[in-house]
Amino acid sequence: MLLARRTTRLETERLTLRPPVHSDFRAWTSLRITSREFLTPWEPNWAGDHLTRKSFTNRVYWAGRAINQGTALPLFLLRRNDQALVGAITLDNIRRGPAQSGALGYWVGEPYAREGFMTEAISAVVHHAFTRMELSRIEAACLPENQASRGLLEKSGFKYEGVAQSYLQINGRWRTHVLYAALRMDRRGRTEN
Repeated sequence: MLLARRTTRLETERLTLRPPVHSDFRAWTSLRITSREFLTPWEPNWAGDHLTRKSFTNRVYWAGRAINQGTALPLFLLRRNDQALVGAITLDNIRRGPAQSGALGYWVGEPYAREGFMTEAISAVVHHAFTRMELSRIEAACLPENQASRGLLEKSGFKYEGVAQSYLQINGRWRTHVLYAALRMDRRGRTEN
């Protein structure tokens, strides 16, 4: 039985967030190449075929399956005024049942960094996750020295929760990460009833 593909499309003031499609290949490859030095300190090593059409096609098929199965929500960020691809955000490792949680990952191309696009995207995805997907908790992790990402998460309402030793391989090495989370019913730091 073939599942009908569920499409999620989120709109913010300046962005459209939607799943990747095959025709995004050139824009995605160009942005990744242009931003390689900017991104590699914060990402896992790119596979040898990372920038190939076959790898991108696999990414598109994975996105469709993950959305249909409810295990992830991978979205590309397109600037609304000219449809330029500016980055991507993924709500992954979605766990149902008692957990009702997911993990947030994101990247923005260097030409679009520090313009507030990812703040808009995170706000839209968190709102969608809490109100439409009925998740209770969204987790995110970043390298301790990644001040831009830490500031972004804190500005987006995520709270620092601790440290995970040797959490992910980044740029070829096991790296410790700082952990953040946003909760749907967050009462941390509140004193009123």
